[in-house]
Amino acid sequence: MSAPDKTVAFIGLGVMGYPMALNLRKGLDSAHTLLICDVSTDALTRFQHDAESQGPVEIVKSGYEAIQRADAVITMLPDSNAVKKVYLDSTSGILAGAESSLKYDDGKPADKLIMECGTIETSTILEVAKVTSESAASSHLTFVDAPVSGGPMGAQDGTLAFMAGMNNKNAYSRVKGYLSHMGKPDAIFLCGDIGAGTAFKVINNYLSSITSLAASEALNIGTKMGLDVALLTDVINVSGGQCWVTSKSNPVPGIQANVPSSRDYEGGFRIELCRKVLGMGSELAEMVGARTVLDKPTLQAFDEAMGDERYKGKDARVVYKWLNDSEKK
Repeated sequence: MSAPDKTVAFIGLGVMGYPMALNLRKGLDSAHTLLICDVSTDALTRFQHDAESQGPVEIVKSGYEAIQRADAVITMLPDSNAVKKVYLDSTSGILAGAESSLKYDDGKPADKLIMECGTIETSTILEVAKVTSESAASSHLTFVDAPVSGGPMGAQDGTLAFMAGMNNKNAYSRVKGYLSHMGKPDAIFLCGDIGAGTAFKVINNYLSSITSLAASEALNIGTKMGLDVALLTDVINVSGGQCWVTSKSNPVPGIQANVPSSRDYEGGFRIELCRKVLGMGSELAEMVGARTVLDKPTLQAFDEAMGDERYKGKDARVVYKWLNDSEKK
């Protein structure tokens, strides 16, 4: 069994977490052991097979076991309920495990990182931070919220951006070291205290969600007019309308290779998740008293598209197809 300072744990092998953990394993040297944990036994088995030549990989059953064996636990969880379960459960949670065992074999306390990388409601992140600060192990724990941007393609390519929030700024270089295995070093940002990373991510998602609809509307106008939409995209991408959607994940099938729209909108950022994070941004705006105009009609558009079986579960840029298939009312 490897020492805690040579052990990292990753919990949550979903669409994003699986390739993130695989890139983490590839980035760690062979002296490190990667612990993995997920509710899906199939994901665990597949991961061990895919990573078998990269270095030691072992399965753990819970956050409790992970924090006892590792000095860094990274989680990529789908929602607030999962975060509360993994971090706060009194018998299987990370904090319970940290309180039970925070020592090396030689008896010296170990400083441990616990880091959530999903896009989770700010209130949940702050709740976990509060419980962490009140924990008996608080002086040896650094909790980080480090949500990601870049989608499944960025997770696979190891080009994600991370927005980190943490109160213990002295641990940032250590945090960045782990995140650099999964993202671009120049796209890892220390955004402020705990909760700031989540706020940055929610605001970014607010903008990108609205942009997905706006770009789809613009390109659909060109399509309906019979224009060369590939050329229109080229013009937009060197002009004032250029955005991530037109340049990196064009919503029109066939314009760009290896993007969701060219795979029947499969394998991207699902419209349901896009709608969720836009809703989180809208709620944040209301919480801080910021006036908004575009969020409500965009949420309505996503709701209408999601209600059609043809578009349900597809990449969010399927709103282009929804627009293109729709009759003007």
